[in-house]
Amino acid sequence: MPAKTIISPSDLADLIERCAVKVLDASWYLPGEARDPHREYLAARIPGSRFFDIDRIADSDHSCPHMLPDARQFARQVESLGVGSDDLVVIYDGKGLFSAPRAWWMFRAFGHDQVRILSGGLPAWQSHGFPVESGEATQSESDSDFKAEYQPQWVADKERVRAAMGTPDVLILDARSAPRFAGEEPEPRPAVRPGHIPGSRNLHYAGVIAEGGQGLKSAAELNRLFAGVGIDQAGSVITTCGSGISACILALALHELGRSPVAVYDGSWAEWGADPACPIEKG
Repeated sequence: MPAKTIISPSDLADLIERCAVKVLDASWYLPGEARDPHREYLAARIPGSRFFDIDRIADSDHSCPHMLPDARQFARQVESLGVGSDDLVVIYDGKGLFSAPRAWWMFRAFGHDQVRILSGGLPAWQSHGFPVESGEATQSESDSDFKAEYQPQWVADKERVRAAMGTPDVLILDARSAPRFAGEEPEPRPAVRPGHIPGSRNLHYAGVIAEGGQGLKSAAELNRLFAGVGIDQAGSVITTCGSGISACILALALHELGRSPVAVYDGSWAEWGADPACPIEKG
């Protein structure tokens, strides 16, 4: 059984007091939300935390948004945040549980297992009465050395997804809303067709999050939800979504149930839906 990933605000407060953790704010918001994650980080952040920019720690040469960078770039950028290979990392976001799983998955994709997610994110931290700071975190000279080793079992590309289509023991699980999955509403990105990957199943990411955004639902509820989309018949799972953010929430939920690693289709629908050579289904 993999180690549990979610930790409580009180557990994080204890780790911070003992200087036994590196804390990262990995907030990211959908374009329509009109929120600036870095500005919000500067206004109120967990003491000592650094900002993990999902859009910047990415492959800038790829046409799709926030694609996984190569190992050298990832290592260099997390070292600049003071994170070394021996560090325990705790990640949070400003929604409670939305984009932090993306950063968690990125660390796992580069071989760093000592990474946790704060249950309920910054809202839960503040509701428990723990302090926040403002402005950029100060960082003294660091000799952090991060060794990134790419773990392909955590990542799916377009070719792997295409090969999985129609394979009975591979479940392709789409985290988008039901109307987007069905192709009943236009995609937010230009030149991206509506619909879904043929043979894939749909489980909206919001369905696995507890009421109020304070972490994941119970194991019993998660097992019921995943059973409903055919997890019991699947030998392996590939999760997908709009651009690779919410797919990581499903991967996290499956990890917490002991089903790991789960491959995330990094390009997701932003890549698949934009490629006329990739088949689609609607309904």
